[in-house]
Amino acid sequence: MIKAGLIGLGKMGISHFSIFNAHPEIDLVAVCDSSGFVLGFIDKHIDVQCFSDYRKMIDKSDLDCVIVATPTSFHADIIRYAMERDIHVFVEKPFCLKLEDSHEMVKLAEDRKLVNQVGFHNRFIAAFREARRLIHAGAIGNVYHFTGEAYGPVVLKPKGSTWRTKVSEGGGCLYDYVSHVIDLVNYFFDKPDRVSGTVLKKIYSKDVEDAVYSTLLYDNGMTGQLSVNWSDETYRKMTTRITAMGDAGKIVVDRQECRIYIRNKDGFEDLSSGWNIRYTTDLTECVNFYLRGEEYSAQLDYFVEHIEEGKAENINSFESALRTDTVIGLLREDGQARS
Repeated sequence: MIKAGLIGLGKMGISHFSIFNAHPEIDLVAVCDSSGFVLGFIDKHIDVQCFSDYRKMIDKSDLDCVIVATPTSFHADIIRYAMERDIHVFVEKPFCLKLEDSHEMVKLAEDRKLVNQVGFHNRFIAAFREARRLIHAGAIGNVYHFTGEAYGPVVLKPKGSTWRTKVSEGGGCLYDYVSHVIDLVNYFFDKPDRVSGTVLKKIYSKDVEDAVYSTLLYDNGMTGQLSVNWSDETYRKMTTRITAMGDAGKIVVDRQECRIYIRNKDGFEDLSSGWNIRYTTDLTECVNFYLRGEEYSAQLDYFVEHIEEGKAENINSFESALRTDTVIGLLREDGQARS
Protein backbone atom coordinates (compact mmCIF):
# COMPACT_ATOMS: atom_id res chain seq x y z
CA MET A 1 0.00 0.00 0.00
CA ILE A 2 1.08 3.55 -0.75
CA LYS A 3 0.95 5.80 2.32
CA ALA A 4 -0.57 9.16 1.39
CA GLY A 5 -1.22 12.52 2.99
CA LEU A 6 -3.42 15.40 1.88
CA ILE A 7 -2.82 19.10 2.50
CA GLY A 8 -5.79 21.44 2.07
CA LEU A 9 -9.40 20.42 2.67
CA GLY A 10 -11.33 22.90 0.55
CA LYS A 11 -13.56 21.87 -2.38
CA MET A 12 -10.84 20.12 -4.36
CA GLY A 13 -9.15 18.75 -1.27
CA ILE A 14 -12.35 17.06 -0.09
CA SER A 15 -12.83 15.60 -3.58
CA HIS A 16 -9.29 14.21 -3.58
CA PHE A 17 -9.82 12.91 -0.04
CA SER A 18 -12.87 10.92 -1.17
CA ILE A 19 -11.13 9.47 -4.22
CA PHE A 20 -7.92 8.54 -2.40
CA ASN A 21 -9.80 7.15 0.60
CA ALA A 22 -11.60 4.73 -1.75
CA HIS A 23 -8.50 3.76 -3.75
CA PRO A 24 -7.48 0.11 -3.31
CA GLU A 25 -3.75 0.89 -3.49
CA ILE A 26 -3.77 3.92 -1.16
CA ASP A 27 -3.64 4.14 2.61
CA LEU A 28 -4.64 7.74 3.37
CA VAL A 29 -3.06 8.16 6.78
CA ALA A 30 -2.91 11.93 7.35
CA VAL A 31 -4.60 15.21 6.44
CA CYS A 32 -3.70 18.84 7.09
CA ASP A 33 -5.74 22.03 7.06
CA SER A 34 -5.78 25.40 8.79
CA SER A 35 -9.47 25.06 9.76
CA GLY A 36 -10.00 23.63 13.21
CA PHE A 37 -13.68 23.06 12.42
CA VAL A 38 -12.90 20.87 9.40
CA LEU A 39 -10.16 18.95 11.20
CA GLY A 40 -12.43 18.42 14.21
CA PHE A 41 -15.14 16.88 12.06
CA ILE A 42 -12.71 14.56 10.28
CA ASP A 43 -10.95 13.56 13.49
CA LYS A 44 -14.31 12.64 15.02
CA HIS A 45 -15.70 10.58 12.16
CA ILE A 46 -12.73 9.23 10.14
CA ASP A 47 -9.72 7.17 11.19
CA VAL A 48 -6.96 9.48 9.92
CA GLN A 49 -4.29 11.61 11.60
CA CYS A 50 -5.10 15.34 11.56
CA PHE A 51 -2.56 18.16 11.49
CA SER A 52 -2.69 21.95 11.25
CA ASP A 53 0.97 22.18 10.13
CA TYR A 54 2.02 20.37 6.95
CA ARG A 55 5.62 20.14 8.16
CA LYS A 56 4.59 18.17 11.23
CA MET A 57 2.37 15.95 9.10
CA ILE A 58 5.20 15.16 6.68
CA ASP A 59 7.77 14.66 9.45
CA LYS A 60 5.59 12.33 11.56
CA SER A 61 3.59 10.30 9.03
CA ASP A 62 6.22 8.43 6.97
CA LEU A 63 4.47 9.28 3.68
CA ASP A 64 5.14 7.98 0.17
CA CYS A 65 3.11 10.72 -1.53
CA VAL A 66 1.13 13.84 -0.83
CA ILE A 67 -1.66 15.79 -2.51
CA VAL A 68 -1.38 19.57 -2.25
CA ALA A 69 -4.73 21.35 -2.59
CA THR A 70 -4.01 24.67 -0.86
CA PRO A 71 -4.22 28.24 -2.21
CA THR A 72 -1.62 28.60 -4.98
CA SER A 73 0.69 30.89 -3.03
CA PHE A 74 1.61 28.00 -0.71
CA HIS A 75 2.40 25.45 -3.43
CA ALA A 76 6.12 26.04 -3.86
CA ASP A 77 6.98 25.91 -0.15
CA ILE A 78 4.97 22.74 0.42
CA ILE A 79 6.30 20.98 -2.69
CA ARG A 80 9.85 21.87 -1.73
CA TYR A 81 9.44 20.57 1.82
CA ALA A 82 7.87 17.29 0.63
CA MET A 83 10.26 16.55 -2.23
CA GLU A 84 13.34 17.31 -0.15
CA ARG A 85 12.12 14.36 1.94
CA ASP A 86 11.67 12.15 -1.17
CA ILE A 87 7.88 12.29 -1.23
CA HIS A 88 6.00 12.12 -4.54
CA VAL A 89 3.73 15.13 -5.13
CA PHE A 90 0.41 15.74 -6.84
CA VAL A 91 -0.41 19.46 -6.71
CA GLU A 92 -3.59 21.22 -7.76
CA LYS A 93 -3.44 23.72 -10.59
CA PRO A 94 -2.28 26.38 -11.16
CA PHE A 95 1.28 25.21 -10.50
CA CYS A 96 3.05 28.29 -9.06
CA LEU A 97 2.40 32.03 -9.05
CA LYS A 98 6.09 32.87 -9.57
CA LEU A 99 7.87 31.53 -12.64
CA GLU A 100 11.15 31.16 -10.75
CA ASP A 101 9.35 28.82 -8.32
CA SER A 102 8.02 26.76 -11.24
CA HIS A 103 11.55 26.31 -12.60
CA GLU A 104 12.88 25.38 -9.17
CA MET A 105 10.18 22.76 -8.58
CA VAL A 106 10.82 21.16 -11.99
CA LYS A 107 14.54 20.85 -11.25
CA LEU A 108 13.89 19.51 -7.75
CA ALA A 109 11.57 16.80 -9.10
CA GLU A 110 14.08 15.85 -11.78
CA ASP A 111 17.01 15.74 -9.36
CA ARG A 112 15.08 13.61 -6.87
CA LYS A 113 13.51 11.42 -9.61
CA LEU A 114 10.11 11.73 -7.95
CA VAL A 115 6.67 11.36 -9.51
CA ASN A 116 5.27 14.84 -10.02
CA GLN A 117 1.88 15.81 -11.39
CA VAL A 118 -0.33 18.92 -11.63
CA GLY A 119 -4.12 18.68 -11.57
CA PHE A 120 -5.01 19.84 -15.07
CA HIS A 121 -7.84 17.34 -15.27
CA ASN A 122 -9.01 18.22 -18.81
CA ARG A 123 -6.23 16.04 -20.22
CA PHE A 124 -8.08 13.07 -18.71
CA ILE A 125 -11.39 13.88 -20.40
CA ALA A 126 -11.93 11.42 -23.25
CA ALA A 127 -13.38 13.94 -25.72
CA PHE A 128 -10.33 16.20 -25.42
CA ARG A 129 -7.99 13.23 -25.77
CA GLU A 130 -9.80 12.05 -28.89
CA ALA A 131 -9.74 15.53 -30.43
CA ARG A 132 -6.00 15.78 -29.84
CA ARG A 133 -5.42 12.33 -31.31
CA LEU A 134 -7.39 13.18 -34.46
CA ILE A 135 -5.57 16.50 -34.91
CA HIS A 136 -2.17 14.86 -34.55
CA ALA A 137 -3.25 12.04 -36.88
CA GLY A 138 -4.03 14.61 -39.58
CA ALA A 139 -7.82 14.27 -39.65
CA ILE A 140 -8.32 17.97 -40.40
CA GLY A 141 -5.04 18.55 -42.19
CA ASN A 142 -2.74 21.39 -41.20
CA VAL A 143 -4.23 23.49 -38.41
CA TYR A 144 -3.96 27.18 -39.24
CA HIS A 145 -6.11 28.71 -36.49
CA PHE A 146 -7.81 27.75 -33.24
CA THR A 147 -9.82 29.27 -30.40
CA GLY A 148 -9.52 28.36 -26.73
CA GLU A 149 -12.45 29.38 -24.54
CA ALA A 150 -13.68 29.03 -20.98
CA TYR A 151 -16.66 30.68 -19.31
CA GLY A 152 -18.30 30.37 -15.92
CA PRO A 153 -20.15 32.11 -13.07
CA VAL A 154 -17.42 32.62 -10.46
CA VAL A 155 -17.62 36.39 -9.82
CA LEU A 156 -21.01 37.91 -10.72
CA LYS A 157 -21.06 41.03 -8.55
CA PRO A 158 -18.71 43.22 -6.53
CA LYS A 159 -18.04 41.45 -3.23
CA GLY A 160 -15.39 40.73 -0.67
CA SER A 161 -12.24 39.00 -1.80
CA THR A 162 -11.52 35.29 -1.52
CA TRP A 163 -8.08 33.74 -1.94
CA ARG A 164 -8.87 33.13 -5.63
CA THR A 165 -9.46 36.84 -6.23
CA LYS A 166 -6.23 38.00 -4.62
CA VAL A 167 -3.15 38.44 -6.81
CA SER A 168 -0.87 37.22 -4.04
CA GLU A 169 -2.84 34.02 -3.28
CA GLY A 170 -4.88 32.75 -6.23
CA GLY A 171 -3.98 34.99 -9.13
CA GLY A 172 -7.48 35.72 -10.42
CA CYS A 173 -9.05 34.54 -13.66
CA LEU A 174 -5.66 34.45 -15.37
CA TYR A 175 -4.42 31.65 -13.11
CA ASP A 176 -7.67 29.98 -12.07
CA TYR A 177 -9.47 29.77 -15.45
CA VAL A 178 -6.98 30.71 -18.17
CA SER A 179 -4.48 28.14 -16.94
CA HIS A 180 -6.90 25.35 -17.90
CA VAL A 181 -7.26 26.67 -21.43
CA ILE A 182 -3.55 27.31 -21.94
CA ASP A 183 -2.77 23.82 -20.67
CA LEU A 184 -5.10 22.38 -23.34
CA VAL A 185 -3.64 24.69 -26.01
CA ASN A 186 -0.15 23.42 -25.17
CA TYR A 187 -1.45 19.83 -25.14
CA PHE A 188 -3.11 20.19 -28.56
CA PHE A 189 -0.84 22.57 -30.45
CA ASP A 190 2.32 23.17 -28.37
CA LYS A 191 3.27 26.35 -26.54
CA PRO A 192 2.76 29.62 -28.47
CA ASP A 193 5.90 31.58 -29.25
CA ARG A 194 4.36 34.99 -28.61
CA VAL A 195 1.14 36.65 -27.49
CA SER A 196 -0.33 39.95 -28.64
CA GLY A 197 -3.18 42.31 -27.86
CA THR A 198 -3.82 40.83 -24.42
CA VAL A 199 -6.69 42.38 -22.47
CA LEU A 200 -6.88 41.77 -18.71
CA LYS A 201 -10.40 43.04 -18.03
CA LYS A 202 -11.79 43.79 -14.58
CA ILE A 203 -15.58 43.49 -14.47
CA TYR A 204 -16.48 43.08 -10.79
CA SER A 205 -13.18 42.32 -9.05
CA LYS A 206 -10.94 45.08 -7.73
CA ASP A 207 -7.58 43.34 -7.47
CA VAL A 208 -7.59 40.87 -10.38
CA GLU A 209 -9.00 40.49 -13.88
CA ASP A 210 -12.32 38.71 -14.48
CA ALA A 211 -11.75 38.12 -18.20
CA VAL A 212 -8.74 37.58 -20.45
CA TYR A 213 -8.60 37.96 -24.23
CA SER A 214 -5.50 37.55 -26.38
CA THR A 215 -4.01 36.44 -29.70
CA LEU A 216 -1.55 33.53 -29.59
CA LEU A 217 1.14 33.47 -32.27
CA TYR A 218 3.39 30.67 -33.57
CA ASP A 219 6.54 30.91 -35.63
CA ASN A 220 5.09 28.38 -38.10
CA GLY A 221 2.26 30.79 -38.95
CA MET A 222 -0.49 29.17 -36.88
CA THR A 223 -2.59 31.57 -34.78
CA GLY A 224 -5.02 31.23 -31.92
CA GLN A 225 -7.58 33.31 -30.07
CA LEU A 226 -8.00 33.12 -26.30
CA SER A 227 -11.34 34.09 -24.76
CA VAL A 228 -11.89 33.42 -21.05
CA ASN A 229 -14.42 34.99 -18.66
CA TRP A 230 -15.31 33.82 -15.16
CA SER A 231 -18.04 36.47 -14.79
CA ASP A 232 -20.46 34.98 -17.31
CA GLU A 233 -23.77 34.06 -15.65
CA THR A 234 -25.12 32.40 -18.81
CA TYR A 235 -23.11 29.31 -17.82
CA ARG A 236 -24.13 27.14 -14.87
CA LYS A 237 -20.56 25.96 -14.29
CA MET A 238 -17.17 26.25 -15.94
CA THR A 239 -17.33 25.31 -19.62
CA THR A 240 -14.15 24.86 -21.66
CA ARG A 241 -14.02 24.51 -25.45
CA ILE A 242 -11.37 24.18 -28.15
CA THR A 243 -12.11 24.84 -31.83
CA ALA A 244 -9.44 23.91 -34.39
CA MET A 245 -9.57 25.01 -38.04
CA GLY A 246 -7.56 22.94 -40.53
CA ASP A 247 -7.19 23.02 -44.29
CA ALA A 248 -8.99 19.66 -44.45
CA GLY A 249 -11.65 20.13 -41.76
CA LYS A 250 -12.62 21.41 -38.34
CA ILE A 251 -12.91 20.09 -34.78
CA VAL A 252 -15.02 21.55 -31.97
CA VAL A 253 -14.60 19.85 -28.61
CA ASP A 254 -15.76 20.32 -25.02
CA ARG A 255 -16.27 18.00 -22.08
CA GLN A 256 -19.40 16.40 -23.54
CA GLU A 257 -18.54 15.77 -27.17
CA CYS A 258 -16.07 16.02 -30.01
CA ARG A 259 -17.54 17.26 -33.30
CA ILE A 260 -15.46 16.65 -36.40
CA TYR A 261 -16.02 18.04 -39.88
CA ILE A 262 -14.13 16.17 -42.63
CA ARG A 263 -13.73 17.84 -46.03
CA ASN A 264 -12.25 14.82 -47.77
CA LYS A 265 -15.00 12.97 -49.70
CA ASP A 266 -13.41 9.67 -48.65
CA GLY A 267 -13.56 10.59 -44.98
CA PHE A 268 -10.86 9.76 -42.43
CA GLU A 269 -10.46 6.47 -40.54
CA ASP A 270 -14.07 5.54 -39.68
CA LEU A 271 -15.26 9.16 -40.01
CA SER A 272 -17.41 10.07 -42.99
CA SER A 273 -17.24 13.22 -45.11
CA GLY A 274 -19.09 16.09 -43.38
CA TRP A 275 -19.98 16.29 -39.70
CA ASN A 276 -19.33 13.49 -37.20
CA ILE A 277 -19.89 13.39 -33.43
CA ARG A 278 -18.11 11.37 -30.81
CA TYR A 279 -19.49 11.54 -27.28
CA THR A 280 -17.45 11.43 -24.08
CA THR A 281 -19.73 8.69 -22.74
CA ASP A 282 -18.75 6.42 -25.65
CA LEU A 283 -15.04 7.19 -25.36
CA THR A 284 -14.55 7.03 -21.60
CA GLU A 285 -13.06 4.07 -19.76
CA CYS A 286 -14.51 3.15 -16.37
CA VAL A 287 -12.77 4.35 -13.24
CA ASN A 288 -12.59 2.74 -9.82
CA PHE A 289 -14.44 5.55 -8.03
CA TYR A 290 -16.66 8.15 -9.72
CA LEU A 291 -16.93 11.61 -8.15
CA ARG A 292 -17.85 14.84 -9.98
CA GLY A 293 -16.48 13.39 -13.22
CA GLU A 294 -14.38 10.38 -14.19
CA GLU A 295 -11.43 12.65 -15.00
CA TYR A 296 -10.76 13.42 -11.33
CA SER A 297 -10.39 9.75 -10.46
CA ALA A 298 -8.52 9.01 -13.69
CA GLN A 299 -5.82 11.58 -12.96
CA LEU A 300 -5.22 10.22 -9.45
CA ASP A 301 -5.24 6.62 -10.73
CA TYR A 302 -2.57 7.74 -13.21
CA PHE A 303 -0.54 9.32 -10.39
CA VAL A 304 -0.73 6.13 -8.31
CA GLU A 305 0.24 3.93 -11.28
CA HIS A 306 3.33 6.05 -11.89
CA ILE A 307 4.38 5.75 -8.25
CA GLU A 308 3.96 1.97 -8.38
CA GLU A 309 5.91 1.73 -11.66
CA GLY A 310 8.55 4.30 -10.68
CA LYS A 311 7.82 6.54 -13.69
CA ALA A 312 8.59 10.19 -13.02
CA GLU A 313 7.58 11.39 -16.49
CA ASN A 314 3.89 11.87 -17.27
CA ILE A 315 1.55 13.98 -19.37
CA ASN A 316 0.76 16.35 -16.49
CA SER A 317 4.26 16.73 -15.07
CA PHE A 318 5.72 19.81 -13.39
CA GLU A 319 7.63 20.42 -16.63
CA SER A 320 4.36 20.48 -18.58
CA ALA A 321 2.83 22.87 -16.05
CA LEU A 322 5.91 25.09 -16.31
CA ARG A 323 5.09 25.61 -19.99
CA THR A 324 1.59 26.72 -18.98
CA ASP A 325 3.00 29.06 -16.33
CA THR A 326 5.37 30.49 -18.96
CA VAL A 327 2.50 31.40 -21.28
CA ILE A 328 0.56 32.90 -18.37
CA GLY A 329 3.61 35.05 -17.70
CA LEU A 330 3.59 36.23 -21.33
CA LEU A 331 -0.11 37.10 -21.11
CA ARG A 332 0.33 38.99 -17.85
CA GLU A 333 3.31 40.95 -19.17
CA ASP A 334 1.58 41.81 -22.45
CA GLY A 335 -1.67 42.75 -20.73
CA GLN A 336 -0.03 44.93 -18.10
CA ALA A 337 1.94 46.74 -20.79
CA ARG A 338 -1.37 47.78 -22.39
CA SER A 339 -3.19 48.80 -19.22
